[in-house]
Amino acid sequence: MIKVIISVLLLALLCCGIGYQQLQSALKMPLKVENSTLFKVERGTGFNQLCQAWQTNHWVDSCFKFQVLAKLDPTLTDLKAGLYELNSRSVVDNIRLINRGAEVSFSFTIIEGQPLRDVVANIQKQAYLTQDLDTENLATQISNTQENLEGWLFPDTYHYHSEDSASSILKRAYSKMQQELDAAWQNRAQDLVLNSPYEALILASIIEKETGLASERPMISAVFTNRLKSNMRLQTDPTVIYGIGADFDGDIKRKDLTTYTPYNTYKIKGLPPTPIAMPSRAALLAAVNPPESEYIYFVSKGDGSHQFSKTLQEHNRAVQQYQLNK
Repeated sequence: MIKVIISVLLLALLCCGIGYQQLQSALKMPLKVENSTLFKVERGTGFNQLCQAWQTNHWVDSCFKFQVLAKLDPTLTDLKAGLYELNSRSVVDNIRLINRGAEVSFSFTIIEGQPLRDVVANIQKQAYLTQDLDTENLATQISNTQENLEGWLFPDTYHYHSEDSASSILKRAYSKMQQELDAAWQNRAQDLVLNSPYEALILASIIEKETGLASERPMISAVFTNRLKSNMRLQTDPTVIYGIGADFDGDIKRKDLTTYTPYNTYKIKGLPPTPIAMPSRAALLAAVNPPESEYIYFVSKGDGSHQFSKTLQEHNRAVQQYQLNK
């Protein structure tokens, strides 16, 4: 009888040892997926459902070992809904990823100088994003207060998770621009010709479109500031192009400069009624802190930079040199 009991105990210990080894191997067993495999965990998914789905996809050979592990460690069953990027590390590592709610992150970038129509067109193409924009009432949807959203979305990269909404990203961009504009306005020059933060936003958007050379933004701002102080027309092509809208073919013509639109600064005095693009922080700061200067003209040199002039005669010579003698 004693021999039987000893035999049974030895068999039990052997089974436990084998079982322990099996569980240890399960802890290290890799998930049979390609790296960066996306997998969606629906709300309410249980541990057994998850494992069975992975078994169906041939990512695990059997669920039994992992079901035992889950009994021993119930925290493994705390699955958070979302879209996850699985990898070929261990099955348990991937489960822990879901336990932590470490969802895969996507990004959307608003580029400095983009007009609103391009921002909207781009975000509507974004994958894994709930498209909920009310394009007919976009300003109200995003800001609740603005009549026009142009200029109000701060250029930056915004990260989001699967099923986040397009409107939530634009609301973050709007909030960021409010903060940046307020900070710039609080640090404006004392004798600034601009009367409100919104006028600063308008001018910053023009500065942004006039030059891609960061070092020139302050001087571009100085030219426009001097013109506003002297009651001169701004005469800036980017506002004309914005007024033409989607019909612009890439070539600004003389008739475009002589045709009235609210944005044709060759025809109107002062600033256009709204911004024309999304300005950067540097453009905002340049708009509210123009350097002292006598320049009132500038012309493109054709290499991304500009020649600045104090008089019309100087400007005409620069035009002759950089534009007409190409």
